[in-house]
Amino acid sequence: MAANDDPLQRAPRARVTLLMLTALSTLAFMDRQILAVLLVPVKAEFGLTDLQAGLVTGLGFALTFGLIGVPLGRVADRHERRRLVAWCRGIGGALAALGAVAGSAWMLAFTRAGTAVSDAGGAPASMSMIADLYPPHERSRAMSLYTAGATLGSLLALLGGAWLAQRHGWRVTLATVGLVSMAAALALRFSVHEPLRGRFGSAAVPPPASTAAPGSSAVPRGAVGAVWADAVARWLIVAAAFALLAGYSFGVWNFAYLMRSHGLSSTGAGAVTGLSALGSLVGGIVAGTLTDRLVRRNPRWQMGVPIVGMGIALPAGLAYLALAPGTAAWAVLAVTVFSFFISFWVAPTYAALSLVVPAERRAVANAMVMIVGAVGGSGIGPVLTGALSDAFAGRVDGDPLRPALAIMLTLLLGAAAALALAMRAYAGRHAPVPPASRVLPA
Repeated sequence: MAANDDPLQRAPRARVTLLMLTALSTLAFMDRQILAVLLVPVKAEFGLTDLQAGLVTGLGFALTFGLIGVPLGRVADRHERRRLVAWCRGIGGALAALGAVAGSAWMLAFTRAGTAVSDAGGAPASMSMIADLYPPHERSRAMSLYTAGATLGSLLALLGGAWLAQRHGWRVTLATVGLVSMAAALALRFSVHEPLRGRFGSAAVPPPASTAAPGSSAVPRGAVGAVWADAVARWLIVAAAFALLAGYSFGVWNFAYLMRSHGLSSTGAGAVTGLSALGSLVGGIVAGTLTDRLVRRNPRWQMGVPIVGMGIALPAGLAYLALAPGTAAWAVLAVTVFSFFISFWVAPTYAALSLVVPAERRAVANAMVMIVGAVGGSGIGPVLTGALSDAFAGRVDGDPLRPALAIMLTLLLGAAAALALAMRAYAGRHAPVPPASRVLPA
């Protein structure tokens, strides 16, 4: 056994790298969510309408992510991922800090759109690295720890961002988060090593080699198509699309629902939201750990655990929405159960994608899922929920958000069905093959 494949020697390096990647993901999501906390003073300073504020906070980010996600994923599949993660996270942090000196709403919108570079280039490459740091039977747990950074970053934005903004203003808050991200990106560049690409193989038959010219960073016409042609990968991406539409819609509107339907103050709604976020964080880690244990008995549990999670999350979510006003205690319990189990799909699904997609296409595959989340989940889902709520206004008793959110949650049935189809296609394809490829110089 080669020295760098010795588990006793691999473990410390893998843990340090995973810790650094998770820290950068946490900071990126903190930066991504921080403007929602700072929205009131930003709107007041620039005189923004609600529509303009929405454009500044979300649309530019989603469009930029959609445009550059797959090209940067392809770069990650061809070049050294460590450098790409460091550069993208660092550039994202620099643009976040630049927003602190924005003299107009347009300048702020430009810097916020530019921060999409951090996630578009950093996240797919990070997950590709994790797939080469941990063998299949340890990968779901590793992915769950990495994806926990998103929830942790959102919590830090809600708590730490609000505290910092109250004392020093929104500009100092943006600058602080951006500068810390830049420092962390620099630390990653010089503290971790690039893992050998494809060291643990893949459960998929490698697709045909790329037709792109050597050294080209453009997306070859076969890059996305090769991932989509794989039945398991295709159904996993479809499942993620349904789950993200439901999850983002609920996440964006739940704060308002708690205030409108249960009469909670903004502080009370924030406390419930924070508690449900903690439930989601713990649930994701539990799901990853449970999946790694169960797949040793039957590899179908790779998709089975997410299906079970959705099977519990959907009735819990519908029960939460069915509770009458004034039952806040039961609402807290129901939404926490929902949040715990709705996160069951995330880490096992990303890990499954790394098992069926060859090492040379993993970052592109991850980027495809993340584009669905950025454009579909955070872009379309909340808008569709708002449109449904407007349509129900005056036609139903009580808060029209109730039926609107219930309809969006039923999309989890589509996610579960897609995962079941992925599970069926995955049967008999779990034996690893060694399509390792060398890392090309950046």
